[in-house]
Formats: sequence, structure tokens, C-alpha cells
Amino acid sequence: MIKDKLENAEPYGRLGAGVARALEFLRTTDCVNLAPGKHEIDGQRLFAVVQRYQPKPLAQAAWEAHHRYIDVQYVAQGSERIGVTSFRPDLPIAKPYDPQTDLIFFDTTGDWLMLHAGEFAILTPSDVHAPGVAPESGSGEVVKVVVKIRVDERHPATGF
Repeated sequence: MIKDKLENAEPYGRLGAGVARALEFLRTTDCVNLAPGKHEIDGQRLFAVVQRYQPKPLAQAAWEAHHRYIDVQYVAQGSERIGVTSFRPDLPIAKPYDPQTDLIFFDTTGDWLMLHAGEFAILTPSDVHAPGVAPESGSGEVVKVVVKIRVDERHPATGF
């Protein structure tokens, strides 16, 4: 898992073509004003999902992971907490993997990070995460863009 400000994103493009294209999309797009929903960048290989929501309480955190996609989660407006932990074979499964949604849910906990407007996190299939959780001090509406990168876009030297 990588967390940084979008203004510092350029070096992360070296992680692979998909990551570079995802970060370039975020740097060159007015993400706050994008319509909610799916925006294709390169078909199913690379696309963005724009979300507008009120972050959920900590008790409603859902720990998820993906098999086929890397997430670049970018907060364009607002703030949220995101839980992160590494995948381990012994993690209890809350809901089995669904290939239609590319989601598996776990019954686990982990560390909590804050994502503020202008910050992003890169989450690989080995990063179990719980996005969209309200900060302890509360939060207003969040506008988040999740760019999905097919794992076959990875750069073999980095494990992505």
C-alpha cells in the first residue's frame, strides 16, 4: 500500500504503465466535478469510478480485497479513514470471492490511515482495505475517484 499527495505522484508512474496512466488521469482531470459513476479510460483494463457519499461509521467498516484489479483511491473532496492490512491465508472470510464484482470480504482489523482531499492510496490485491470510514471528528461529503487497473497492467519488477 502506498499513500501520498497527488502533487507527489510522478515517481509512482515507474511502478508500471497502468499506475502511470491512472495517476496521469487524476492529475489532469477535474475530479470534483466528474459525474458519479464509471468513466472508461481504456475499457476494462483501466477505468475510474466516481463516488459521492457521507463516510460511514467505524462499526460499518467492510474489509475487502480484489483479485483482478489494483485500486488507486483518490480523495478529491473531504476526508475519510481507510483501514489497511496485508492479506494472509488465515484471514477469516466474511463473504467469499465474487468474480462478478472482483470482491472478497474479510472479518479482520488493521491500521487506520486518513485520506484528505488531494491524497491517494495505491492498493494491490495483497492489500485488504476498509475504505469510506468517517474520521473520528466527523466529515462532510466525500468525492472519491477509484481508478481500477487490471492486474495484467503490472510491472513485474515491483510485484504489481
